[in-house]
Amino acid sequence: MLNLSQNGCSVWVASSSEGLLTPTAVALGKFDGVHLGHQRVIQPVLHAGSHLSVASSPQSKENQLPNQEYIYSTVVTFDPHPQEFFTGQPRTLLTPLDEKVQQLRSLGVEQLVLLPFDKELSVLTPEDFVEKILVQQLQCQQISIGEDFCFGEKRSGTAKDLQLIAAKYNIPVAIVPLQTYTGDSPSQSNCVSTTPTQDARISTSLIRQTLEQGDIENANLLLGRPYTLFGDVVQGQQLGRTIGFPTANLQLPKEKFLPRQGVYAVRVFTLTETSDVAHSEGLGVMNIGNRPTVNGTYSSVEVHLLDWSGDLYGKKLAVQLVKFLRPEQKFPSLEALKTQIQLDCVVAREVLGA
Repeated sequence: MLNLSQNGCSVWVASSSEGLLTPTAVALGKFDGVHLGHQRVIQPVLHAGSHLSVASSPQSKENQLPNQEYIYSTVVTFDPHPQEFFTGQPRTLLTPLDEKVQQLRSLGVEQLVLLPFDKELSVLTPEDFVEKILVQQLQCQQISIGEDFCFGEKRSGTAKDLQLIAAKYNIPVAIVPLQTYTGDSPSQSNCVSTTPTQDARISTSLIRQTLEQGDIENANLLLGRPYTLFGDVVQGQQLGRTIGFPTANLQLPKEKFLPRQGVYAVRVFTLTETSDVAHSEGLGVMNIGNRPTVNGTYSSVEVHLLDWSGDLYGKKLAVQLVKFLRPEQKFPSLEALKTQIQLDCVVAREVLGA
């Protein structure tokens, strides 16, 4: 067992049941992104205690009667992502583990169980998955899933199948309808629009698609929060200083999904070591790309903070993406690049209301 406990949300790699907090109310799925649709699937298990006549929060747990049993709100997902296991190719994620824990904790989830997705797990029949994982290992008392959930060998089990199998163990299963995009689409500029139509299904793949096209406004609407890059500030080539625009070079988790290369208006926050307290460093302009003007040979993420000076080396930043400004391009000279960055800063101020 691996415990990555972070201020109220414990993370268990469930290779064994030692130390696992049981019994559980389980939201089951992949949950990359923890987007609005995922949040609806998770919501029922946050209130499992009231349905099962047990305490439903750590605070009420202290006051529960001796004959009451505490049920732990638990999200169960897979590691690695099943697609990565079957293809053998690394998959980038909207929410790497640390981010996922942070988002789940903010929702009130008490425990995240990472089921090692390996050959053994992949060939379990739907019946065996319920019995061995949900019943025996997790001592599950209640389950919540999306209506498109599939499980078991070759994804042979459906949401309805899970409901029927779990009923044999007197475990209720809530099947949550797919969530759809119903908001008004923001106006687009400088990006290939993949604007979700009314009643488009909210999904991780749709969010990835909107981010790939630089459609940040809609990606943020689908997520229910700004898409954010979390990274440590490391020393770069410091070329920005030579043209009057010093930048913070971010080192991101290698599995973090990056949006379209180009320039963005962003809001920047500094995080404490515990990653759950942030204070604003201000507004900025971020570039994702290879820096072709200076013959860059690798992709980098660099942030220039507006109206700010200081040393950020070694600090961890959270950079919230607000709007895609323009694609990355190669300029004939550093002076031309400097002129464009000045224009980018003007546009970013307008976008960010500075």
